[in-house]
Amino acid sequence: MKPLSEQLTELGDRAKKTEDFVAAARERNRAYLDNQRSALQASMSSTKAKAQADAAGDRDKAQSWWDDTRAAIDDRFSAMRAEHADRRAERDVKKAQRQADDAEADAVYAVQVALSVLDEAEYAIADAVLARADADAMATSQGS
Repeated sequence: MKPLSEQLTELGDRAKKTEDFVAAARERNRAYLDNQRSALQASMSSTKAKAQADAAGDRDKAQSWWDDTRAAIDDRFSAMRAEHADRRAERDVKKAQRQADDAEADAVYAVQVALSVLDEAEYAIADAVLARADADAMATSQGS
């Protein structure tokens, strides 16, 4: 597993890529968005595989919780992507506008999930730092 500092650097890099992606979306640069979407699918698969591999060393309870959570999120986003693929095939303008509204709402949901997961990660980081400080303090007091 990577050190926390490396993971946070990677998270910052990913946030920058997301900012670029959103800027392109605002400019409606379709070719860039299509390429990025393909790259994101590959990245999601890679990230999922890496997360599963990294989590292999965790305790069974934590692993089970993570697997269930990850599966639920993956299922939700897979369903959203499948719905969007089906909808893109339809040509009715009003339907297309409603579908665009739905896609935007799904994007908002995805960002909310990401922000929630980031909050959970920050909480876990704080918890880990406090636990390490407590352990170090106990070791110091018992060593005296």
